[in-house]
Amino acid sequence: MERRTIGAAALEVGAVGLGCMPMSWAYTGSRQRGEASLRTVHAALDASGQAATLLDTADMYGPFTNELLLGRVLKERRADAFVSTKCGLLVGDQHIVANGRPGYVKRACDASLRRLQTETIDLYQLHRADPEVPVEETWGAMAELVAAGKVRALGLCAMGARARRRPAPGRPAPGLHDATILQLERVQQVFPVSAVQAELSVWSPEALDALLPWCAARGIGLLAAMPLGNGFLTGTLTPGQGFEPDDLRARHPRFTAEMMAANQPLVVGLRKIAERHGATPAQVALAWVLAQGRHVVPVPGAKRERWAVENAGASAVRLTAEDLREIAALPPALESWD
Repeated sequence: MERRTIGAAALEVGAVGLGCMPMSWAYTGSRQRGEASLRTVHAALDASGQAATLLDTADMYGPFTNELLLGRVLKERRADAFVSTKCGLLVGDQHIVANGRPGYVKRACDASLRRLQTETIDLYQLHRADPEVPVEETWGAMAELVAAGKVRALGLCAMGARARRRPAPGRPAPGLHDATILQLERVQQVFPVSAVQAELSVWSPEALDALLPWCAARGIGLLAAMPLGNGFLTGTLTPGQGFEPDDLRARHPRFTAEMMAANQPLVVGLRKIAERHGATPAQVALAWVLAQGRHVVPVPGAKRERWAVENAGASAVRLTAEDLREIAALPPALESWD
């Protein structure tokens, strides 16, 4: 697999990572199987060849069970993986709250290290800033973890919900990532940011407007979250199929039966290009993300071996200028309120 370098610390990873959240959190619970997930992680590591696979998790996924699952793999194959986890969010029965207190951050890191069965976390990300704690204080505590050798580099997850309306078809919502960029500028004064994680896909391209250029100008990597549009861009979902109540898509404004039907032209366009390359729509969607810059690493979620292997194969798909023009001409994804 192609290798990519992110951040000033020159962190080297495979071009396509593995989002581990669906194995333990937010997606259909009845389809989450521990042994199947373990095989999926191993398959992703095998598919990377000589490049370390970026495994993306967080202490809140489960909570905690996702890190425990990865720890079972890392105990055997730590050298094959680039470990990225997150802190800053606490999960209750019916709520999620931020905690950015320095003492908590340090305890959370130690707990993640134990669950992951590793001595060092490659990339430690702040999931969300605590509104009651200056982000500089939280970031300073994370920087101390680097100095202590517990963490190699620091990252930040983009904040803010999707704007409800765009100004015109095909145009990104203005200012969607303004708050994140302001936050990044603040923490950069304390310790360098190596990577930013933000949603980026054919159906959610808003990061291209300001966030991606900001990162590129500073040598900061961008981890593209949800690069397959929560599974929609794979072309394997049927409009109206329904989702289990614990699945985040059951409440997503693009996963009503009407919106899934209305957004089918996106999948049709990707499938047309995929046929020319002998690839799948998912691989074309990931190849589009890869084409946005050498500092971009898509992190598609997967629960099954076959999807992890298919996703890894996207690094071999080379989209032409014509392919990229066709994708740019596809209609923007609609929300249920459009």
